[in-house]
Amino acid sequence: MTRCIRHAEAFCVLLLSALLVNIAWLQVFQSPRYGGNAANRRPAIARYQQPRGEILVGGRPVTGSKDTGEQLRFERTYMDGPLYAPVTGFASQLYGTTFLEHSEDGVLSGSDPMLAGFGLWRGFGDGQSPGGNVVTTIDPAAQRAAFQGLGGRRGAVAAIEPTSGRILAMVSTPSYDPSLLSGNGPTASAAWARLNGDPEQPMLNRAVRQTYPPGSTFKVVTAAAALDAGVVRDLDEPTDSPDPYLLPGTSTWLYNEADDCEDASLRHAFEWSCNTVFAKLGVDVGVGRMRAAAEGFGFNDKEAGIPFSVAPSTFDTKVDRAQLALSSIGQYNTRATPLEMAMVAAAVANGGQVRSPYLVERTTRHNGGTVSAAGSPPARQVMRPATAARLRELMADVVTEGTGGNAAIPGATVGGKTGTAQHGLGNAGTPYAWFVSWAQGDGDMEPKVAVAVVVEDTSARRGDISGGGTAAPIARAVMEAVLHAPPAG
Repeated sequence: MTRCIRHAEAFCVLLLSALLVNIAWLQVFQSPRYGGNAANRRPAIARYQQPRGEILVGGRPVTGSKDTGEQLRFERTYMDGPLYAPVTGFASQLYGTTFLEHSEDGVLSGSDPMLAGFGLWRGFGDGQSPGGNVVTTIDPAAQRAAFQGLGGRRGAVAAIEPTSGRILAMVSTPSYDPSLLSGNGPTASAAWARLNGDPEQPMLNRAVRQTYPPGSTFKVVTAAAALDAGVVRDLDEPTDSPDPYLLPGTSTWLYNEADDCEDASLRHAFEWSCNTVFAKLGVDVGVGRMRAAAEGFGFNDKEAGIPFSVAPSTFDTKVDRAQLALSSIGQYNTRATPLEMAMVAAAVANGGQVRSPYLVERTTRHNGGTVSAAGSPPARQVMRPATAARLRELMADVVTEGTGGNAAIPGATVGGKTGTAQHGLGNAGTPYAWFVSWAQGDGDMEPKVAVAVVVEDTSARRGDISGGGTAAPIARAVMEAVLHAPPAG
């Protein structure tokens, strides 16, 4: 009898050991396989069992959550969806997340460990903290002014506070309503197919994910390089610049649309955008110093984030002298996002210093307690302060005397630079209209806003496209919205 009990005991121990081994195998080694299985809906069900945190603009939520009563219970909603889509992105039960909904997903979904209380108390809850909130830097008046200014045209606007790097506006048109993608039914699937098949690409954030030839707006960078290098010492001295200009090592002539560009001073060439002067200046400065100037402003930076990723703006450094000449007037392989060109204008406005732009002011718990705060990023000096002062003078002249008169604002000093960027095979495409600018109210101690606008107006006649005529009025509206905003608090 004792022997049978011992055998039964050994058999039970063996069964228990096998059970423990099997549990350990499943939990430790097979868990990723089962957890990642497409048929496992438990993570999705848990994710949507509580409302998502809010994204705030100007202290007001521009997102919400709707209780559907279904298995995936809470669905994302958006207020003024098309207006803020380039900022929020979408949070879809079928297609995931983009932009702030993606980069701040841990806070918004409640899965970020920083949202939980002290470690001792974490075990008493259900393991999921309520979703936190994301407070953006966006100025709602500036955002709306940019959106309305672009209207139905294809284009983008980026606006920055020069002294801090805070992004005040980020608009891309045409846009879309992210609410269309929030659910998991046939309506969301149909909207996804329609939006992805739209040749206007409404889900593309042109302000940070599309690069364009910057055209004459890049002449701000070339002028900074020439002044810093001492190639130009006096804004009013004639330059040695033929008109037309024979591109070095080629039989190709570069012409101007403006008059009186032969041997023009830097001031005249900047005001009236003489291609020949800046192409030759770029060659005289040399590829090494042009590269250093461009990269100082942020070109060729592949790691930029605001916090979501930004397409790198590019200045080609493997060029011959003819290609360098074209690169120096914003053509050839030079490409920039509107955000990058807003940084260029901001550096001029801020005494030659540029701060990395950012979109999130702070994140908070659902009860308002701060989780993290951005603070002002460190500044880097991209040109000498004396050079920045000269460029501010030149940009102000563009508005008062040159091609940027449509950006003038009563009661403020405005600096700008127009651009009409050629593109396409043989430059046959409808040009892009650019305008970059900054503005300082007469009662302000420092410039309050720097703006970049690009318009791809494919419906307009080629001769009707110009940075000063098409893009400058949009920039003016954005700058006025910031300058006339009530003081914080």
